[in-house]
Amino acid sequence: MSNLAEMTSRGSDLTEAELEHLQSLAAWWDLLADVSFADLLMFAPTPEPGRFIIAAQVRPSTSQTIYPDDQVARVVDEVERPLVARAFRLGRIVEGEIGLTGSGNRRARVWCVPIKYQGRQIGVMSREAAPDFDKMRRPGELERTYMEVFQRFARMIAAGLFPFRHQDFDPEELPRLGDGALVVDEQARIRYASPNALSTLHRIRVQGNVVGRRLSQLGLSQPIVRSAMRSHVPASTEIERDAITVQLVAVPLTDAVGPPGALVLMRDVTELRRRDRLLISKDATIREIHHRVKNNLQTISSLLRLQGRRLDSPEAKHAIDESVRRIRAISLVHETLAHEAGEAVSLADVADQLILMVQEGLMSPERPIRFVATGDVGLVPSVIVTPLAVVLNELLQNVVDHAFPRDRPLDGEGFVGTVEISLSGSADEGIEMRIIDDGAGLPEGFNLETVTGLGTSIVHTLVTSELQGSIELGPGPAGVGTVAVVRVPGQHAGD
Repeated sequence: MSNLAEMTSRGSDLTEAELEHLQSLAAWWDLLADVSFADLLMFAPTPEPGRFIIAAQVRPSTSQTIYPDDQVARVVDEVERPLVARAFRLGRIVEGEIGLTGSGNRRARVWCVPIKYQGRQIGVMSREAAPDFDKMRRPGELERTYMEVFQRFARMIAAGLFPFRHQDFDPEELPRLGDGALVVDEQARIRYASPNALSTLHRIRVQGNVVGRRLSQLGLSQPIVRSAMRSHVPASTEIERDAITVQLVAVPLTDAVGPPGALVLMRDVTELRRRDRLLISKDATIREIHHRVKNNLQTISSLLRLQGRRLDSPEAKHAIDESVRRIRAISLVHETLAHEAGEAVSLADVADQLILMVQEGLMSPERPIRFVATGDVGLVPSVIVTPLAVVLNELLQNVVDHAFPRDRPLDGEGFVGTVEISLSGSADEGIEMRIIDDGAGLPEGFNLETVTGLGTSIVHTLVTSELQGSIELGPGPAGVGTVAVVRVPGQHAGD
C-alpha cells in the first residue's frame, strides 16, 4: 500500500485529496478482501484515455487467491479490462467474467466498483475470484452474509460514502474478520453472529442463541452502534468481564439500498491488555528508580555542602562546590527521566536546565552573561545524555570562570558577553554540540592533550572514552572568543 501514491502519481492527474481518498480505501483493504472472499485490485486512471494503472492489490485470508504474482504497477487498457473501463465511464457497478492474461483458459468472475470522491470518478475497485469458487460459496450462511456486507461496502464506495472521512480510528487496529463478527441492525439487534464471535461471547459468559437479541441485552456496549451510524465513522470500545477483555469495533453500513446497520468486529484482547499493564507497571517502576536516584544524589549534594561549610581551606571548599555542581548535572538527567515514559530524554531540555543552574549558581548578578540555546537533537538515550550533561556543565563553568575578565566592560544591553550552545544531528546519525563564546579566547600555546586541570580532564575522558566521541577547542568565529565542539557518533555507527 505504501507505493499507492507513487504508482498513481506517475502520470496521474489525481489531486492530493483524491490520492488520500485512495490511500484511505487501501487502509480498509484487508477487511474488504476478507468479506468478499476474493482478490481485490485498485485501478487508477492514467492521462491516456482507456488506460489504468493497478495501484493496489490484496489477497483474502478467507479463500484462495487467483493471483500468485504481484499485479501492482501493471498498466492495462480497456481491451484487456473492458469491465473496469465501463464501470469507470458509467460510474456504476459492473459485473461479469474476464479471461486472465497469461493464464491459458483461466477466467475470473469480477465485480468492478467505481471509486467516487466528491462526485468524481477517481478509480475502480475490482473484486476478482474464480467463477466456480463463487458458485461453491453461495449456499453457506457465513459466506452469504459476508458477501451481502461486501455488496453494501461496494455501494458505499460507488456513492462516495466509503472510506469514511474525518475518522480518528486507524483501520490497522481493526480486529480481523476471522476473530469474530456480528451483523446488527440500527437497533443494535444481532442479525448474524460468526462462529468465532460466538466463541468469544461464550468466554465472557454470554450463553444461548444471540441472534435476534440486542447488544444491550447481552451486556455489551450498544451505544457504539448508534454512535457509528450517527457519525458515519467507526466506533470502538472494550468490555472487561471475568478477567477477559473483548474489543468491539462498530463499522457503519449506510448504503442507500439496505437498512442502516453495522458490522461489529470483535476479538479477545486479554493477553494484549495484560502485556500493556505489565509495560505500564515496568515503566512506572523505572521512573520511580530514577526519582530515587535523583533524591539520593541530592542527599549526597547536601552532605557535601555540609562538609564544605566545616572546611577552612578555600581550595577544598572550591573542590566541594565543583563536585556538587557535577552531581547536580547528573541529577538533572534522572529528574527528567523520572517524568518521562521511556529511557530517552530531550538533550535540549537538559541543556536549558543546566544553563539556568549556571546562571543561578555561578554567574555574578553584577556581571551577567547572555546565554543563547539553539537547535534540537530530539530524544537521546540516558546513557548518552548523562555524560553529555556533565561535559556541558564543565564547559559552561570554564566559560564563566575564564572567558570574561573582570575588567571587561558591559555591552549596551548590560551583559559582559554572550555564550551560544548549539545542538545539531540526532542520536541515530550523531550529535554535535557547540559552545561558542565571544570572550578572551584560549591562552597562547593551549593544548587540550597536555592540560592537567580536573574539569578539562573530566571532559576529555567522558567524550573520548565513555562516548567514543571527539572534542575540539579553538578560536571562535573571526578569531574572537572560543569554540568547543563535542561530537558523539550515532548509535548505529558501529553496526
